[in-house]
Amino acid sequence: MVPSRRMKTLDSNMTVREKVVELLREVRDAHVLQPERAAEILLELTSFQGIINDEIRVADMDYAKVLLKELEANEKANRAKIKAETSPEYGRKRVARDTKELIIEGVRSLKYFLKEERYDA
Repeated sequence: MVPSRRMKTLDSNMTVREKVVELLREVRDAHVLQPERAAEILLELTSFQGIINDEIRVADMDYAKVLLKELEANEKANRAKIKAETSPEYGRKRVARDTKELIIEGVRSLKYFLKEERYDA
């Protein structure tokens, strides 16, 4: 599946999802994550939320068009839905929603980390 142009980051050829995964791996693999770096990653992740929300909105509309076409072509709604869920539009929709979940969980983790660091200091 080819990622949407909307999901490309401004500074590279990486998709937003690839960049989010890279940032979260950095958090996971850091033996000692400095609060300054955690704050930078938190800022980057939150900046991606608007981009991913736009992508979800467009991907949902594109998938709805595919689903509508399948519902018109098939007598059975369950078969139409299954067929629509095999489309690239559905894959794009899932990637966008899954990326949003990664961002949300990463933000939560980093906020908790920074809160604990502040109390430990």
